Amino acid sequence: MTDLVVRRLLIDLEKPFARHWCGGDAFRTALFNALSMSFPVGEQFFIDSVRNGYKSLPEEKQERFRKEVQGFVGQEATHRRLHSLFNGHLEKQGLVNDWAPRAQKRLKLLDSVEYRHWVAITAANEHFTAILADWLLRNHDVLDGDPRLKTMWLWHSAEESEHKSTAFDLYQALDGDYEWRVTWMRRVTTIFLGDTIRQTISNLRRDGTLWKWSTWKSAAGFLFGKRGLVRETYGPWREYFRKDFHPEQQDSGLSTRWLAENAEKYSLVGA
Repeated sequence: MTDLVVRRLLIDLEKPFARHWCGGDAFRTALFNALSMSFPVGEQFFIDSVRNGYKSLPEEKQERFRKEVQGFVGQEATHRRLHSLFNGHLEKQGLVNDWAPRAQKRLKLLDSVEYRHWVAITAANEHFTAILADWLLRNHDVLDGDPRLKTMWLWHSAEESEHKSTAFDLYQALDGDYEWRVTWMRRVTTIFLGDTIRQTISNLRRDGTLWKWSTWKSAAGFLFGKRGLVRETYGPWREYFRKDFHPEQQDSGLSTRWLAENAEKYSLVGA
């Protein structure tokens, strides 16, 4: 089991930030803004999934997960709050969050679905965030620009890597099978990538940078270059489809190191 603690990030998100906060790069900024727009709704769903999945466990299994579920919920609730503040600044900049309402409508379709499937969906999403987190921690220079926001994204990445096994292990404890696990990963992949592309394009269009050559040049290098996001995360994503896969098989050393080396940037809740 993973020993999860809740951290309060010691940065000021009340102060506005530049429109192209990510190193002056329009594409990288639009992509990270798009991801942030999904987080409040997504992380509330993850919280609800894990809580309800935990309650669905037989009593003899609940004690095994009690502390980890509490830590998971606390971490995700903190991520949701900070990204809500971040998204508030994006709204003031004239960006429109189309992803969140679309996701809310989609999630209503799950009201009659058993919680084991909710947890499978969460486990698939958590794998996405974990491999993105590891890539960001390894290529943290792509976040150079506003130090506050770089800290926020790397702290979020470190915690996503830290709790990457919670939903997966809970799904296994709920007797979730392999076929549904990979079925939901395929569906989540299609939906997640589609929503990311749509919101990123919307952000660029409202920013007035959609049809600039520099935007597409940046996108090509960022996604498919020598250390491109798609190029370096495809392998780790694909591993999820192995029958014997477990998230802990993928190294979390960068997360552990960042949290140890940046302890002055956060405080422990309840410490």
